[in-house]
Amino acid sequence: MSTVTVLDVRGLQCPLPILRAKKALNGMASGAMLEVQATDPGAVADFQSFCRQTGHILREQTETDGVYVFRIEHA
Repeated sequence: MSTVTVLDVRGLQCPLPILRAKKALNGMASGAMLEVQATDPGAVADFQSFCRQTGHILREQTETDGVYVFRIEHA
């Protein structure tokens, strides 16, 4: 199992969570996993759209107590 890189963007508003995730993914190998933790409700639609446009795979999306967690596999 590969290592999961955690990116904490809690407290940041659109477009910062997407921009930080994009930067993190650029430095990762294909198949690597990025876990993004965000509090912006808009991040849900943003990350779904981001993954569709970039080809990265949104493996999991959860929400607990206002924290949205996205697990994205690098394409």
